[in-house]
Amino acid sequence: MRFHLIDRIDGWEPGKSLRASKFLALGEEYLADHFPKFPVMPGVLMLQACVEAAAWLWRVTTDFRHPVIVLRDVKSVKYGAFMQPGRRMDITVELTREDETTAAFMGKGATDAGEQTVATQFSLYGYALAERGPAGAAADSKLLEHWKARWVLLTGGLNAK
Repeated sequence: MRFHLIDRIDGWEPGKSLRASKFLALGEEYLADHFPKFPVMPGVLMLQACVEAAAWLWRVTTDFRHPVIVLRDVKSVKYGAFMQPGRRMDITVELTREDETTAAFMGKGATDAGEQTVATQFSLYGYALAERGPAGAAADSKLLEHWKARWVLLTGGLNAK
């Protein structure tokens, strides 16, 4: 399974914060096992939604400098309300510190009813594959093209006139 947990980016201020949404549908594959009689979004995927939102904030802040962005560490995570199908999770991330290859964030998720689902602090690591040779540079180019196209979709850029 491949997960894209951010369905829409609602607003952002480069270098500061980003707001995003995740619409949880009953048809999402992982809900069949988590749990069949009481389907809820797994906590680790709520955390991942915050990580994805932070990666988008860092991309737009650095003008897509890092083709690859990965989770480096999690300082803290606290779970709250269950995220059930048919609901929207609103995600907010704030950039708290950055240098050339790492960035630290605070993230929060809440249901569309305002109940907190997750609160976390974590850091991301960004790098390019180009230093691995020509194949790495080609992969970087494809990744950056993918991320920029996805950014347009998530931010509603296709609707712009």
